[in-house]
Amino acid sequence: MRSEILTDAFFDSFESSFGDLLATETLPPACYTDAQFYEFEKDALFNHEWLCVGRADWVKAPGDYFTTRIVGEPIVVARARDGVVRAMSSVCQHRAMLVAEGKGNARGFVCPYHHWVYGLDGRLVNAPAMERTCGFDKGSVRLPELRLETWLGFLFVNFDPDARPLAPRLRRVADAIAGYDLASAECARTMTGEFAWNWKVMFENNNDGYHASKLHQGPLHDFVPSELASFPDADPADAGFLRFNATLHPDASFNPTQRAVLPVFPKLSAEDRAQMTFANVPPTLSLVLTSDLVIFLILRASGAETMEQDTGLLVAPGAMEDPAFEHRLEMIMTSAGKIIAQDMHVDARVQAGLRSRFARRGRYSWQEGAQGQFNSWLAPRYRAAWAARKSGARVAPAPVTAAAQ
Repeated sequence: MRSEILTDAFFDSFESSFGDLLATETLPPACYTDAQFYEFEKDALFNHEWLCVGRADWVKAPGDYFTTRIVGEPIVVARARDGVVRAMSSVCQHRAMLVAEGKGNARGFVCPYHHWVYGLDGRLVNAPAMERTCGFDKGSVRLPELRLETWLGFLFVNFDPDARPLAPRLRRVADAIAGYDLASAECARTMTGEFAWNWKVMFENNNDGYHASKLHQGPLHDFVPSELASFPDADPADAGFLRFNATLHPDASFNPTQRAVLPVFPKLSAEDRAQMTFANVPPTLSLVLTSDLVIFLILRASGAETMEQDTGLLVAPGAMEDPAFEHRLEMIMTSAGKIIAQDMHVDARVQAGLRSRFARRGRYSWQEGAQGQFNSWLAPRYRAAWAARKSGARVAPAPVTAAAQ
């Protein structure tokens, strides 16, 4: 018979996973594999944190829309005729059919099942053959709307109507990457994949500098050595954290030349150009920022050991006008693809190892500072959610400090 995992002792054990990095240890393996913990985590994190769903330029014109899903919730994001972008449930309020799939441009959303019609703002505008239904009020029906916030061109939603705004808690991150002017950057390509590992396995790998000089050893990565990593302080109440990695030469880029082959983002400082920057907004967004290309990763948890991810590429304004742009981008993506393949192999093997009876809580190297920042963000939220569940209250928000207000 399966033993109960959600206990006071389990959550008390998180105390050893945040604080001084060199005195802490990794999270319990069950946090990455256990279905019961995943259900707890959905309420502890995903029902109350800001979740990245895409880019504002995916809905440039009135009628533009795209769909996505996270923790099982289907979402449609659309720009209405009044120019307002809204995020809504894509579940028809009649019989739960999805009213929108994929992406495109539309005048509204027609449920394919019974042809209920919703406006781009979510209002029900037509419901055929409902005139005999007692007490039915078309005006009271609409697609449920989520809170939406735009940060540096990225769209974030929140299922919690009382959640604190996102942008004020990302000031340190925004200041550190201001030179990239991400709100004006152009999206060159997006890809979506499904993966058989926990979302935290992917998130941790994305911001782990310790493995870079080991796993990725060779000319495609050696110019970003792990020993040149640094980790600026992050308040656990902040909504994100950073990792910097100095490079052996300015304008380093992941391609055979090791140097930028696309136009450099024009507002970068000399300091920016002498390093790569890794910005993280858990639980859904990781950014890899180089002088000529920004890779964004939108992580979407789908189960205890499964996830989906949208991967996109941002370039400087006007970069795509170069007739040789696609060839230059391919230089980067061929090299990056080899690095990503190594990471994917590790992610799959780590997930397999976490299922083992011999998986244990490990200790950290100083080069894993970003993991310590991630744990310091995660663990207090888990513990607050457990305390709230025991008391019968709604999930407590993350702690607020003066720096985060």
